[in-house]
Amino acid sequence: MRKGLELWRRLGGIEKTFFVLTLIYVIVALVGRTPLAQSLLALATIFFGAVCVIRYARRKLRTAIWRLRNRLIAAYLLIAVVPVVLILLLVALASYAVIGQMAAYLVNTELKHREDSMMRQADALARFPFGDPVRGLNRFVAVTKNSFPNFEIVVTGTHELHYPPDASTLTHPPGGWRPRVHELVLKPRGDELRLYAWAHVKADDEEVTVLAPISHEFLASLVPGLGDVNFTPVDVTAPPVLDRLGQSHVPPSKNALDFRIRGLYPVKVPHWDAPDKAADLILVVDTRVSAVLGTVFQKVDWAEFALGLFAVVIILFLIVELFSLVAGVRLSRTITGAVHELYEGTQHVKEGDFAYRIPLKGGDQLAELALSFNSMTENLGRLIIVAKEKERLESELAIAREVQNQLFPKDVPFVRTLELKGVCNPARMVSGDYYDFMPLTEGWLAFAIGDVAGKGISAALLMATIQSTMRTQLSSTNGAGPQSLSAAKLVSNLNRQLYATTAPEKYATFFFAMYNDTTNSVTYTNAGHLAPILLRGSEITTMGSTGTVVGAFPVARYTEKTVQLQQGDMLVAYTDGIVEPENAYGEMFGEERLTDLLVKYTNTDSSEIIARTMEAVNQWTGGGELQDDMTMVVARRL
Repeated sequence: MRKGLELWRRLGGIEKTFFVLTLIYVIVALVGRTPLAQSLLALATIFFGAVCVIRYARRKLRTAIWRLRNRLIAAYLLIAVVPVVLILLLVALASYAVIGQMAAYLVNTELKHREDSMMRQADALARFPFGDPVRGLNRFVAVTKNSFPNFEIVVTGTHELHYPPDASTLTHPPGGWRPRVHELVLKPRGDELRLYAWAHVKADDEEVTVLAPISHEFLASLVPGLGDVNFTPVDVTAPPVLDRLGQSHVPPSKNALDFRIRGLYPVKVPHWDAPDKAADLILVVDTRVSAVLGTVFQKVDWAEFALGLFAVVIILFLIVELFSLVAGVRLSRTITGAVHELYEGTQHVKEGDFAYRIPLKGGDQLAELALSFNSMTENLGRLIIVAKEKERLESELAIAREVQNQLFPKDVPFVRTLELKGVCNPARMVSGDYYDFMPLTEGWLAFAIGDVAGKGISAALLMATIQSTMRTQLSSTNGAGPQSLSAAKLVSNLNRQLYATTAPEKYATFFFAMYNDTTNSVTYTNAGHLAPILLRGSEITTMGSTGTVVGAFPVARYTEKTVQLQQGDMLVAYTDGIVEPENAYGEMFGEERLTDLLVKYTNTDSSEIIARTMEAVNQWTGGGELQDDMTMVVARRL
């Protein structure tokens, strides 16, 4: 008992559900509930059983396929055997469904045919084609008995007739029925509802109603030798509409493949007292494959021959699959041998023995693989050296980035009437963009932004040179007073020094400005940089170029301009990494979108404006790797 409880605890929820469903199915089968309930339980049990088998197989497969040989055998099973089994299973399921539906179709068609025959006779009786009502009734009885052995009939109008003569309980249906109708109907019999086939004709003054009870024996006789036929409610809690089944009519099995199958066909049956109310019934046919095939082919020998041929085909399939499996296992030996040699080679390489070589055998792809492995080990030493060199370079790049981060201003110099914020997001480890805030004396402040041509280490070095040059110039002239400083002259000196100390192809765009805290004015020189944007309320102006780029030409003329900042004015300087990134359709973000964004957030904090701008550009490009360095400086007049 304890072992059983321990085993039950080890089972998962799927396994427990399967065992519970199996127990319920056995109980329902013994009790003899409706076929629909048994079918639903069987489907649920099969589903959870299949899931349990798959879970168990996966656990066992993980431990069994560690060796390559077993893994290849498992691969053969999955590639060759399993598809064939699934195809055979699909054929079996399709055959089961088709043959079952064929059996239901045969019964339903024959029942409809007999209902039509009864309707034709009732229609003829309503018109008294023989002139004598009694003679017409006798002819109706003689013909209808071939279709329905038991039935009742009532005729009213010019004459009133009943059949059987001693049966006078049958009456015409209540109101609501069509003048001409023939179908199945549920009619009360005592305290129960029972199924009948009926026909009703109302023509002129004559009215004919025929009612034939439906029983298991009658349904089984519709297609002789087919099997048991039943009508069961869809609602499993509803009482049956036919009397209990007596002796089974399912024929015996002809061979091992002559399975018992079940066909289902949904039917809506109205109520006698309420024509608008219909019950959902299912026509259930229990039969065998040979019975359906024998009915269709009209010869039992043909049905047996078809089943036998199907069995022979299955056996041939199994033989072919067995030979294929044996051939696959033998082939796997050659594959696993070569893989073992590769495994030995990897062990030598793991220990650092790059001189080991795999022996070459044969001229197939496995031999080529061994040759490739030998070539790989020959080059592996050199690759390791290259990898170490790359690691060293990456380490140096990381150091360079850390050093460059120290070059950007950590603190903003304090001025009473101006707020400065700046951010640089590099596209690579190091950036070629430049921005700086430089304090001067007597209420002056200098700030700059630049964009070096190119990316990577060379651009970062030129950026550091620009910063060093500008700070050196400002420090050397600081004693003369800020009033004597000239933005154009400082940029001109920077241009000459860069041209003299850098390669000809190295240059940078540069924007330099000096702010006077007393006069609230900005004096700037724009050396080929993107024009900064000045927002004054709803008015937008740009601070265009006053000279060419720095470092490209030995002699270049630069001028300077002065702009008066009013309270609330905002000056935004940026690099091309803000406006030139493209989306998936090749469209640049553009200055117009940047301007709209600045107008939208003009009343927010400067840090918020920069963050919103960076976020908008990232969303525009799809949020992947930055296409270029993104640098932005915001100066706001307080």
